[in-house]
Amino acid sequence: MSRVGKKPINLPPGVEISISGSEVAVKGPKGELHRKVAPEISISLENRTVTVSRPTDSRVHRALHGLTRSILANMVQGVSEGFRKNLELQGVGYRVQKSGTSIAIQIGYTKPVDLNPPPGIGLVSDAPNQISVLGIDKELVGEYAAELRAIRPPDPYLGKGIRYAGERVRRKAGKAGKVGRRK
Repeated sequence: MSRVGKKPINLPPGVEISISGSEVAVKGPKGELHRKVAPEISISLENRTVTVSRPTDSRVHRALHGLTRSILANMVQGVSEGFRKNLELQGVGYRVQKSGTSIAIQIGYTKPVDLNPPPGIGLVSDAPNQISVLGIDKELVGEYAAELRAIRPPDPYLGKGIRYAGERVRRKAGKAGKVGRRK
């Protein structure tokens, strides 16, 4: 039995879930999410607790069991609390300017890069060198944060670029003649 798949999902107050065949809809204070899950996996709701079960112990069903449970748990957490990914800009002159729903970032290119988030994603700038990606869909938040990081990934020699908050970038030594040179 899958350890992840057999854990029940408790619904917090204000969150409602509706299951119709392989279609699942979760509604909460932050919004509503819809997802189609594998038809072999059965989902049941009893006393504000969602349980996921599989028909057989085949490799495919075991994989889908844990995956479906994780997706449903993320949907419930998203509509009740939401998700947030924090990014940092490191480098001289790298900064963020918020204007309405869009953000312009200066990251060493000749012109600022304008970012217009897709529907369901919000961008917040807490400091001149920080961006937070907010949303209720964990998959969308992570994907958009990865797209932002890909605009200017951290440089392994200087450390400049866009990185996740708390990300540790492995630095390279540079030219071998300068490092560890004896006189």
